[in-house]
Amino acid sequence: MPTRTPQLVASASIAALALALAGCSASAEPSSTTTAARGSAVSAERCAANEDAGTITFLTGYQYQASASILNIVAADELGYFDALCLDVEIQPGTGDTGENAQLLASGQVTFTGVSEQNLMQAQGNGLDITGISTYSNVGLEILMTGTDITDLSQLDGTILGQKGNLPPAVSTMLTNAGADVASLQQVVVGYDPTILPRGQVDSLTGFISNEPNLLEAAGYDVTVWRPYDFGVPGSLGSIAANPAFAEANPTAVEDFLRASQHAYDYCVDNATECVGFAATLSGEGYDAAHNEKVWNTEVGIVADNQPDDRPIGLIDLDNVDAEADFLVETGQLPAAPADARAFFDNSFIENIYDGTTLIWPAP
Repeated sequence: MPTRTPQLVASASIAALALALAGCSASAEPSSTTTAARGSAVSAERCAANEDAGTITFLTGYQYQASASILNIVAADELGYFDALCLDVEIQPGTGDTGENAQLLASGQVTFTGVSEQNLMQAQGNGLDITGISTYSNVGLEILMTGTDITDLSQLDGTILGQKGNLPPAVSTMLTNAGADVASLQQVVVGYDPTILPRGQVDSLTGFISNEPNLLEAAGYDVTVWRPYDFGVPGSLGSIAANPAFAEANPTAVEDFLRASQHAYDYCVDNATECVGFAATLSGEGYDAAHNEKVWNTEVGIVADNQPDDRPIGLIDLDNVDAEADFLVETGQLPAAPADARAFFDNSFIENIYDGTTLIWPAP
């Protein structure tokens, strides 16, 4: 089913946002927010174990964009949650290159990073040993946008589709599942200005659910958003992966990294403007705080709307992992299905920081 998007902002295109973020610095002035005291949320024994883990490096998926699994980790640092658990965390801005993130993680140059479940399985297929430890939602970020006159994707047959170098397999599969003839589409490579859709230069346009639709909404345009998730295509949002050697050697540090991140997630759901302010300070001049607040609100809304009542946020859906593995083979992104795709993921860290669906804070 199509989803109409009533959220997001910005007066600039995504390209301008990317350029503005490209020179971001990882240093920031201390927040005016009262922060938790060192070791205040952990026992002395557990504090010592976490300190023994050494410096933990988190590489973001893309700069300091206010996405789930980025903003809450920035906020956990600024609010002192990592310090309260005796974790020494260094945050570095990623470039958006998930392949590079996976390589740095597997080599041990970073400890945690954002990598989608599908990208993680592809990395494993390329011989990179990394472990998925958390995912916020099975709803993927990749979407297709059309005008509001399109009520069935088969209406796109024979029309012009704009994409940014390739048609995302999730979008292609969605079109096929909806009865559209993908081969009949005239695909054109476009830039990062989403207004080409409402201006009629293309009839449909690929994008990400928390970016382009909201840029268009802020500019006064109304579009229809089509999510692959609604057409049976598996995906993931807000996934985090760990270096497996570090995770095996420092299980409490992994648990408490996730504990602090989730505690900050809960805080930022209710204090989005403040949390986005942390990211804006890190990024420096040119950071579009209003747009990024909409990015955050969009993604946490997706998480909330699709979160099973009996599962804690962050727990990886292993049935979804199996479906994604099959999808990767069916779409030619992997030559063969992994013998056991579930072995690439470890839910024990998330399970250990929750009592049912309630986060355990402070640490036991």
